[in-house]
Amino acid sequence: MSSKHLRTRIRAFSAFLAVGILLGPAVALADPVPESIAVNVDQAKLVRLPSRVSTIVVGNPLIADVTLQPGGLVVVTGKGYGATNFIAMDRAGEVLVDRVIQVEGPTDQLVTIYRGVERESYSCMPICQRRVTLGDGSEYFKAAMDQAGNLSSQASGAAASKQ
Repeated sequence: MSSKHLRTRIRAFSAFLAVGILLGPAVALADPVPESIAVNVDQAKLVRLPSRVSTIVVGNPLIADVTLQPGGLVVVTGKGYGATNFIAMDRAGEVLVDRVIQVEGPTDQLVTIYRGVERESYSCMPICQRRVTLGDGSEYFKAAMDQAGNLSSQASGAAASKQ
């Protein structure tokens, strides 16, 4: 290696060190990236927060729902695809937590059938059965939701009559 080439490399390394020394404290003082919570749509996840949390604010409740339980435990439920955030505060209004919630698609074996622009979803574990998913055609979605509502009403009525 020539002495000229060696001097060039030493200057480049010295400049690199100088930039690192100058930027080092700034990088150390920067706020850390908030921890993200990943949850699947139509599923829930338990997250422990400080026990003094008294108020929760959700950025977009169409994407996720966050319910506060006693002792700082929260239930995060994925409602729609995408990302939002939630902020947890104490009684004095001090922000204790500000986290991103990433809602992802289902993890089961999902089969999607397209009929023109209409879409139907089926969960195939181990056999295929209807699974209402965001984005399904409105007629398919309504029929499945009506059936689920009727089943729930009948089950509630049967339980009430036994009491």
